[in-house]
Amino acid sequence: MAVFATIAEKGSLSAAGRILGLTPSSISRIVARIEKRIGTRLLIRTTRAITFTAEGETYLRAARRILADLAEVEDAITHQGVPKGRIRVSGALAHGRLSLLPLVAEFSARHPAIVVDLVLSDEVVDILGGEADIAIRFGRLADSPLTARQIGETGQVVVASPDYLARHGTPQVPADLLKHNCLRFNFRRAIPDWPFFEDGSDFYLKVSGTIESNSGEALSQLARIGAGITRVGTFSVEEDLKTGALVPLLEDYNPGDREPINAVFVGGAAMPARVRAFVDFLVERYRDESS
Repeated sequence: MAVFATIAEKGSLSAAGRILGLTPSSISRIVARIEKRIGTRLLIRTTRAITFTAEGETYLRAARRILADLAEVEDAITHQGVPKGRIRVSGALAHGRLSLLPLVAEFSARHPAIVVDLVLSDEVVDILGGEADIAIRFGRLADSPLTARQIGETGQVVVASPDYLARHGTPQVPADLLKHNCLRFNFRRAIPDWPFFEDGSDFYLKVSGTIESNSGEALSQLARIGAGITRVGTFSVEEDLKTGALVPLLEDYNPGDREPINAVFVGGAAMPARVRAFVDFLVERYRDESS
């Protein structure tokens, strides 16, 4: 694995060999043994460059993660268990900017030996594939071998700008939304329709509109500039609601549904101390904020 990761880092067998003190032929034999054991091609070698197959990319991500975990174990023995190393954290854009960034700064001050590699995107990353160590995800989670710890929760609110409402009118009941431009998420959700509470029971309304996005922050911004009505996490529009840039709608029909906020990661006995430290920190800080 170390040989394979070094090839990727240096870009050639000969360069990897110089770093590792091995001949190019020895490096080539090691790669051939890995490919024979796995039963598939991992590298494509030409006279100009080395490229990785899809299986090679998967193997490389796993190899880097395993090597990092091994280095941490050895370092923990040497340094009496102080968490150290790099953790890759994936968070949603709006939640990352508004909530996660201050917590990362605080965690970094508390654990200076841990490097936090933070990526903010509303795309769902492949944790098992090595794209992240920890992902912050909202809502109900699909069954998977991953471990999840709930770190908080958020409500949902339907909002629009005063300008949009002045031009198109204010919906008085949920059914009025059928006449409005509703800005929706474009990724697959367990229930894509908007929930409401009316006449003593919950129901879902199938809304439509001309713009969809995978980003709650983008939908909030679109609503802010008058493009339509959207339903997003309350945390992402708190400031807009305070300033009046956005107006809450249909609150009498709000079902009060709460979305859990989860930290998702690969658990188990071999869970790296740096990952455990970050997850424990998030649970602690969200508990303090809600108490």
